[in-house]
Amino acid sequence: MLSQRLARSIPGYTRQCISQCRSSTAPFITASSRAARPVATQTFAARRWYSSEKISEDANNESNKEQAELLGAEDKAKLDAASAENPLQKELDAKKKEAVEVTDRLKRSIADYRNLQEQTKREVQAAKDFALQRFAKELLDSVDNLDRALSTVPADKLNSDNQDLVNLHSGLKMTEDILMKTLAKNGLQRFDPAENNDMFDPNRHEATFQTPQPDKKDGSVFFTQSKGFLYNGRVIRAAKVGVVKNS
Repeated sequence: MLSQRLARSIPGYTRQCISQCRSSTAPFITASSRAARPVATQTFAARRWYSSEKISEDANNESNKEQAELLGAEDKAKLDAASAENPLQKELDAKKKEAVEVTDRLKRSIADYRNLQEQTKREVQAAKDFALQRFAKELLDSVDNLDRALSTVPADKLNSDNQDLVNLHSGLKMTEDILMKTLAKNGLQRFDPAENNDMFDPNRHEATFQTPQPDKKDGSVFFTQSKGFLYNGRVIRAAKVGVVKNS
């Protein structure tokens, strides 16, 4: 408001100063100066009037901006007051908050249910594996006895002169093959370290004795006393082996 008053008073003050200057200098102005005076006065007045108009315009712009800001703040305050007093708006806000809380609880419940499903699956699988592992261990002695029975028959005895022995050996061999295939389908596998000259592995082998073997490397397995078994890649019985020790 102060800037508007100043802007309005500047043009009037300028005209008053020009009038006083004209009246005080009138007796001393010559004819030639009188002829030139209107032009100079007009130029000065125009120049001062332009400056005053610019100041007034800036002041008006600033005032308009302040008024716009005041009106904007007032409108915002009115809207806030109206929304605060409106019961429907309050109810809508409450329903929105309730919907967010219900959605959050629902998501948590779904996550807990899925975690429970995964945990139940793991527990069921662990129980299944444990049951099959226990059953597989009970079969190991029978598999070992069948393997020993087959290994005790010399190869030179399996000829046409001992046809009954050949038939018996063939039947036992077929039984062993079918049994091992069935066990392999359920995750049970047999391994013989001496067949591939494996190096001794304490996680898979159990050394029962050591002896020098000049044609073999130190630490290699050269004899299998009892074959080992794996269940789903995990050792359930280590192989009992003889290990080379030359040094």
